[in-house]
Amino acid sequence: MSGEESTLLARALIEFREAEGISERELARRTWLSEATIRTFERDRGDLPTPIVARSFEEVLGWAPGSIKTAPSEAMGREASADSAMDLE
Repeated sequence: MSGEESTLLARALIEFREAEGISERELARRTWLSEATIRTFERDRGDLPTPIVARSFEEVLGWAPGSIKTAPSEAMGREASADSAMDLE
């Protein structure tokens, strides 16, 4: 993800949360992702999301499917398994 793309995603996630008046925890609940994942992308570390993470963000933000560039498929196994094991409290 280019610096500009990751900055756009970070800004969009933060602006969405502020507009909705929700916490990172609530955004995590709505996207079925971990709070750590939300923090990673809001803090714009330049990471590429997995396709699953990207699709969750696209859905909550109302963006078209495929509008967020994703990580190569070989990285998917590690990241996807971490999010599927998140706590759903």
